Amino acid sequence: MPKTRLPRLKEDKPVKKMSRKITVILLLLFIALLAVIFFRSSVSRITEIHFQGNKYTSREQLLERSGLVIGGQFFAASADSVENSLKGLKTVKEATVVKNFPGIVNITIEEFPAVAYELDQQGILEAILSSGAAVKVNDTGIAVEKPILTGWKEEDPNKAKLSQALADIPNELTSDISEIVPSPTLSFPDRIKLYTRSHFEVITAISLLKDKVEYLNQVIETEEPGLIKMLEADTYVPFVADTQDVNDIQE
Repeated sequence: MPKTRLPRLKEDKPVKKMSRKITVILLLLFIALLAVIFFRSSVSRITEIHFQGNKYTSREQLLERSGLVIGGQFFAASADSVENSLKGLKTVKEATVVKNFPGIVNITIEEFPAVAYELDQQGILEAILSSGAAVKVNDTGIAVEKPILTGWKEEDPNKAKLSQALADIPNELTSDISEIVPSPTLSFPDRIKLYTRSHFEVITAISLLKDKVEYLNQVIETEEPGLIKMLEADTYVPFVADTQDVNDIQE
């Protein structure tokens, strides 16, 4: 009599799948619990904020702009977002943020350089940065080779243009300039007068200054003090010349 084979019993796959699902759910819940515990712990908080390189911008200004606070979430703000926020300040040219876990944030600031100085309405000395920003000079000291701006209105757009023009010129070419005064005309609304430490008086325009400054230094190095006009044409008249000649060049 032939043997009859019994059919093989099927494995209970649904039960096995259900077991895996429960394991995954429990694992996710465990991870979520750990995350909650971590973000509520002091390990996830900012414990130190260090700034370096800031000369004209106070720590309080930088903290306010960055949005960082001691005790705040270490991972809440990215380094890029903090850097972009800080560059919104008119004194900050570049900012580099480095986060060191746990809790330490180091920020290096590169500020716009000072290109001139000015006395405000209260007689307090301010540094004029290449961005056009005016900042108080406290314990930062002053650079004696920078010019003083005189007679400029705070809202004058040419003031910011002058600041940028001075920043684009090497220091050795502007170190002899002691004072800069606005002197606009219909033909040259950005016309200025410069006074040098070597006793020259110079008439030029902000838009021409960068291209004309080399000629200015050539005259200063080779000629006696006089009046230099650097507009459509370059002209030099020594102060010992006839008074009428000097009047003619100023017109």
